[in-house]
Amino acid sequence: MDAIKRLVADAASSLTALRRDLHRHPELGRQERRTSALIEEVLKNLGLDVKRVTGTGLSAVLKGGRPGPTLLLRADLDALPVQEATGLPYASETPGVMHACGHDGHAAILTTAARLLTGCADRLGGSIKFVFEPNEEEVGALAMIEEGVLSDPDVTAAAGLHLWAPLEFGKIAVDDGATWAGMDHFLIKVRGRGGHTASPHLAVDPILAAAQIVNGVQALSSRELDPFLPFSLVFGRIQGGSAANVIPAEVELEGTIRYLFDGADDGPHRPRARFKELAERLAAAFRAEAEVVFYCSQPPLINDPAMAALGRAAAVRTLGSAEGLAQCRNLGGEDFSEFSRRVPSVFAVIGAGSVESGAVHPHHNEKFRLDERALAVGLEWLLRTSLAYLETTL
Repeated sequence: MDAIKRLVADAASSLTALRRDLHRHPELGRQERRTSALIEEVLKNLGLDVKRVTGTGLSAVLKGGRPGPTLLLRADLDALPVQEATGLPYASETPGVMHACGHDGHAAILTTAARLLTGCADRLGGSIKFVFEPNEEEVGALAMIEEGVLSDPDVTAAAGLHLWAPLEFGKIAVDDGATWAGMDHFLIKVRGRGGHTASPHLAVDPILAAAQIVNGVQALSSRELDPFLPFSLVFGRIQGGSAANVIPAEVELEGTIRYLFDGADDGPHRPRARFKELAERLAAAFRAEAEVVFYCSQPPLINDPAMAALGRAAAVRTLGSAEGLAQCRNLGGEDFSEFSRRVPSVFAVIGAGSVESGAVHPHHNEKFRLDERALAVGLEWLLRTSLAYLETTL
């Protein structure tokens, strides 16, 4: 057993205990007051200078014994508005709030990594910035960046991870390029002119126009984009009307566009721009008007090839062989992408699913759980990646 595995083995019990404590006391995005206070106390006790960022977010810098680059390590803190139904002894004690995505595990891993890396600070060839992000589910990374989390000192690279129940325990995925989707939430307000269903010719029916939009914009994937490009367009909400015999004046449509490629409006594919154009023109064809608003948008998460190679090497060392390396691209959103678009980055998916532990339910489900053995795997991967980037051996 090498030095890193010994460190992880010695920390495994406290790592699990911290994760369970966070799981028992979940807090929604930008409300993570207890969570932040607990982690802040740990970091301060390590002698780190801790800064509050965007309210409940934290950052702390560990300076190494030798000059060198600065690696940002990030974990997210927020839970979800879900009523837990796992029956676990450490289940959420907060009604209607649950860590149903694994962020409690991410926070516990990074807090433990901070403690272990602080213990070998004199050997580090550079610095590490520990960043605890609030509100990942609604893009908290961008707010932290706007408050300067990538400076003082200037961050040269970033690393992060996600515990992932759909990937079986004992696997790690560190893919090159786009690994998590660019995502745009959209709201379309289709405006017509209300009237009586007995005289539809005197009205402008926004329901009819909305129906054409729902069907017509699907041409984005079948006719507008390269069919080899991963893309999803789904409507999750349609709302309008008040009675069977009344044509309403307005209908709202809401959903998401997701893609694993450069979706910039000035790029070659432009899904947002074409979506907006199609919706507006389809509404106009039925004498209605469509107002398209994009909100809660984020770019795809791009793994830098050199950083991904470093992360895969760390995964092989962690797992003991290359047989555990997996591929795990998906259309889920992950706002670590805001870091990856600004500095060379690597983001790993840590397998946390297993039948024997009951970790078979999807993320955001009320019965979601993790195989807790994945906590130590994630911690070891993060340590090995960090030490390799800073050219440090233990």
